[in-house]
Amino acid sequence: MSDEQLEIGFEDNGSKGRYFVRSPSGDEAEMTFTRIGEQQIIIDHTEVPDAFRGQGIGLRLVTRAVEEARAAGKKIIPLCPFANAQFRRHPEWADVLKR
Repeated sequence: MSDEQLEIGFEDNGSKGRYFVRSPSGDEAEMTFTRIGEQQIIIDHTEVPDAFRGQGIGLRLVTRAVEEARAAGKKIIPLCPFANAQFRRHPEWADVLKR
């Protein structure tokens, strides 16, 4: 199964949430976030197990968060080192980056 076929899931637990991808074998990659008020989220952790490495799964998770933040008019604070690096690589995301 290619990474394009793996669906990104979403869990919302009030002030915290996550985007995740689960393989048929049960491996799970995730990007977690914390809401700060109504207009900001902090991406605090991204974890991609070895089974997904090199497939762009981490980038897909952060991209989904960016797309949804943009659609909702929210800003993102990328505290997670991986997410922070992706924001540096993607200047087109500047509109959702909290400065």
